[in-house]
Amino acid sequence: MSFSSQIQAVAYCRTPYKQKFGIPRQPGLVNAARGFVELQAPYNDIDTVRGLEQYSHLWLVFCFHENLAQGWKTTVRPPRLGGNEKLGVFATRSTFRPNGLGQSVVRLHKIHQRKGYLALEISGMDLLDGTPIIDIKPYIPFSDSVPDALGGIAHEAPKLTKVEFSQDAKQQLASYTGLEQYQQLEELIIGVLAQDPRPAYKRAKADPKVYQVALYDLDILWRVVEVAHTKNNDSVSEDTIIVQEIKTGISV
Repeated sequence: MSFSSQIQAVAYCRTPYKQKFGIPRQPGLVNAARGFVELQAPYNDIDTVRGLEQYSHLWLVFCFHENLAQGWKTTVRPPRLGGNEKLGVFATRSTFRPNGLGQSVVRLHKIHQRKGYLALEISGMDLLDGTPIIDIKPYIPFSDSVPDALGGIAHEAPKLTKVEFSQDAKQQLASYTGLEQYQQLEELIIGVLAQDPRPAYKRAKADPKVYQVALYDLDILWRVVEVAHTKNNDSVSEDTIIVQEIKTGISV
């Protein structure tokens, strides 16, 4: 048997994530992330989304467009396993897949329409800004949710890292608070960095590097420090992420 088909984007996703580094590894982990699915002609007809407002969540089928040139791999090294153990590509959600397709569940907030423009306002996405959307489907709770499903290596949600802001970063954050284009900026920064976007091998040793994550048109500069505290009468040290600076101007 043989099958081939040409597909094209029905929409493009606009998100706060301007670079791959820092994007949550699954949808729904950072609900402060707001964005839009902007439908393209000829799919930007209001009839294509008639009745969609009755659903709270959507499936987005999309393309890992920035990875296509690198091809796919039979095995990959999931971050969940420290980047050391290999699994088959079909046993993971790796971006290096045949056909380069992915899917994510997002929350639908509102449908926006004006002359020549049709967009779905969403949140909780894990998509790079500009991601091509191949299809949009309603999420059906009674069939799409399986409470007793087994999650393999990803059965539990990732452990979150504590995030704090330096005094300079607090002052810089305050200057953006209230601006419409930076809705829930503090929650977004905390949500993204609490996932600890660093490569897995960086987490097991001292790491003095200052990292940068691009959100909207902002550069978020941060580092990881060990903070000692008492837990069950024992002195323990745990990683804490310190946001050092928030500045305008992406340097990706």
